[in-house]
Amino acid sequence: MENENRQNRSKGYTMMRSTLDFAMGILYIGVGLLMFFPEKLGLDMEGFDETIRRIFGGLCMVYGAWRLYRGFRKDY
Repeated sequence: MENENRQNRSKGYTMMRSTLDFAMGILYIGVGLLMFFPEKLGLDMEGFDETIRRIFGGLCMVYGAWRLYRGFRKDY
């Protein structure tokens, strides 16, 4: 009985972490795309250096891809 309860908690934790990884991965990739294409959304980013903005956007996209991969892998 205790083993079954422990397995159910483990499945719930895995599902929660996987959902969180998917959501955060999509969010980070969205921020990365925002940093690359602010003019498409009509945002004014005149005060930010373009090189730094693109480096930050690239890092966000890489980290977002890592979160999506980790969500698919489900190795918690």
